[in-house]
Amino acid sequence: MGGQTHPICRARFGLDGLWSLGIYQGSLKKAIQELKYHWVRDLAEKLIDITLEYWAKYQPFILDQIKKDRGEGWVVVPVPLHWWKQNSRGFNQSALLGQILSKRLGLQYCEALKRTRFTKSQVGLKGRERQQNIKGAFEISDNCNLTTVNCLLIDDVWTTGSTLRECGYILKRAGAKKVWALTLAR
Repeated sequence: MGGQTHPICRARFGLDGLWSLGIYQGSLKKAIQELKYHWVRDLAEKLIDITLEYWAKYQPFILDQIKKDRGEGWVVVPVPLHWWKQNSRGFNQSALLGQILSKRLGLQYCEALKRTRFTKSQVGLKGRERQQNIKGAFEISDNCNLTTVNCLLIDDVWTTGSTLRECGYILKRAGAKKVWALTLAR
């Protein structure tokens, strides 16, 4: 579910679109929680395979857009965790999803963003609190040149969109032409 940002709603440094596999409930919610909190990493491959099968069958415009713009270049960019949280969890689920997706689609993968400060967990925070919590928490890392590329920004769940909007803003300010967000659930 999802699609391009409506032309009237577009902002210069905003997301160009969002696509999510499903609603954060039931078996999808359980699978994401198992991946994120119980380190069941093989679920990442299954979830990416399901996403790509769904795109091919029901929403081929997404794959068509990536193929069409391949000359301009697409790069898969995960939402980063703070180093402390990543060390305590053992991995970044968004990075794992992004690496698998980039391989399946034959796209470049780059950890173009870094989290520069520790933030409270977004879980349990309301919309405005989430925005304030995440504001200024990201910057561009030195290992990617984003000018004239399109970014496929990967995260596990979109709740209010605060994290993905902030990341999209940073990527666009660094020169990315388009930024599409992809999540497993909404």
